[in-house]
Amino acid sequence: MRLGALLDTPELGLTLLFGPDAREREFERVFTSTLSDPTRYLTGGELVLCGMRWLPAPADADAFVATLVQAGVVALGAGTAEAPGPVPDYMIESCRGAGLPLFEVPVSVSFATVSERVILGLAAERAGPGGLAGHRRLLAAVTAGGGLPALVEAGAAELGADCWVLSATGRVIAGTSDDPAGLDAAKRAQFARRYLMGERLPRVADGFTLLASANKAGHRMASWFVVVAGDHARWEPAQREVAAEFAALAGLERSRLDDAKRIENRLAEPLLRKVLSEGATQPELTSRLAAAGFSGGEQVLVLSAGVQGGGPGLAPVILDEVLAPFDGPALVGTVENETFGLLAVAEPADGLAERIREAVLLVEPALGSARLAVGMSRAPDAQALRPTITEARHARKLAELGPGRASVVAGDEVASHLLLLAAVPEELRRSFGAKVLGPLLSYDEAHGSDLVHTLKIFLENSGSWTQTAAELHLHVNTLRYRVSRISELTGRDLGRFADRVDLYLAGCFTREWGLQAGE
Repeated sequence: MRLGALLDTPELGLTLLFGPDAREREFERVFTSTLSDPTRYLTGGELVLCGMRWLPAPADADAFVATLVQAGVVALGAGTAEAPGPVPDYMIESCRGAGLPLFEVPVSVSFATVSERVILGLAAERAGPGGLAGHRRLLAAVTAGGGLPALVEAGAAELGADCWVLSATGRVIAGTSDDPAGLDAAKRAQFARRYLMGERLPRVADGFTLLASANKAGHRMASWFVVVAGDHARWEPAQREVAAEFAALAGLERSRLDDAKRIENRLAEPLLRKVLSEGATQPELTSRLAAAGFSGGEQVLVLSAGVQGGGPGLAPVILDEVLAPFDGPALVGTVENETFGLLAVAEPADGLAERIREAVLLVEPALGSARLAVGMSRAPDAQALRPTITEARHARKLAELGPGRASVVAGDEVASHLLLLAAVPEELRRSFGAKVLGPLLSYDEAHGSDLVHTLKIFLENSGSWTQTAAELHLHVNTLRYRVSRISELTGRDLGRFADRVDLYLAGCFTREWGLQAGE
């Protein structure tokens, strides 16, 4: 598609900021980025859309633009919806220096609208005489207002096979069969793992074709994929074109839902800040919960999530997906690098914690080398939200000490350790801390060493050698010696989860650690 055709679309209101030859350039797909380096998801020929809040700082602009050019990006579109104001001059100059066309997307136009125009334009260009009728029928299903179910029905009719749209965790978003032969929960989970592990699509697996949807926002966790019964290698060329367009339009539907969810989640940050503030009153909290769709009479499940080694936007994406299958209002927000999820739950809610745990474990293949820790607790009413968030935070801290790349700890599990110790007299708490960490404290005092601090940072980094060494400015071998010495002095093996918990809890009740119970 020619970039000029997109720029000349009146309803989009795009403004070309740089690019003397931009109108004649052709691109093959559109990509929405929230990453400082999206090149792993680029194959060349893309139009990249990036919100201004995700644009680099002046010192990094040249490197960011050069990375896009090297990846074969055709043009960059800067959106002003979340950070109003003109595109900064330094970005224009960086694009001018690298020869990358740059245009501005006005605040009144979403990236989903731009993507829709691109997808429809590309589909119209590639639809030959044999596929034009199918192309029109798919477009009619989208524009008639039937949403994703109507699109799936139209896609299945064109392909002559059952079709499903699945989330990144294998959840059925829409499908042509409520009881799909061979596509049970275990099979969907298997396909989701393959999708999250970055396998190139389309691909045939166990008699089904897996197709990637368009408009992935930098991570597969934030997108859907399409499953079609049968082997795409046996399709006619026109069917392959229809399947590609079907997957692209499914991605467009996902983008629309993401835009709506992003607007809903804007209520989360001020609500969370009010909850965390010391002077929040129950009427204020109830009012803010009501504005977010919570009735105020239900219980509220609180999730606290942290991702170590992943991108800054990964934790909110994961919590959105984890909470999506549940009925009732849900919000996800980030306050000072901490991500929280709030879910209204009705009584009874049997098995809720286990369902959350299963959903979190499903995303493990998407983490790569990163680690996800989730703590959860439940508030009986609005007034209990603040202590419930504190308990969820403590649960997340314990989850960070757990094995595996994805770990979940519920509030009742925290109660048997941290909260129980916090409830006993201060003298006993300090006795517990001195008993476990006393040898380290004495050694540090006698030798002028810093083993207690080393232990604290090691546990806060979930036992990561490289992250701890980097934070302490140590060589990894030096860190290994210190940890070995800590094990000798305390009699605890830091490779065992139970021993890590002992050491962490003892630290919480030791002044030298810098923490106090209940904080």
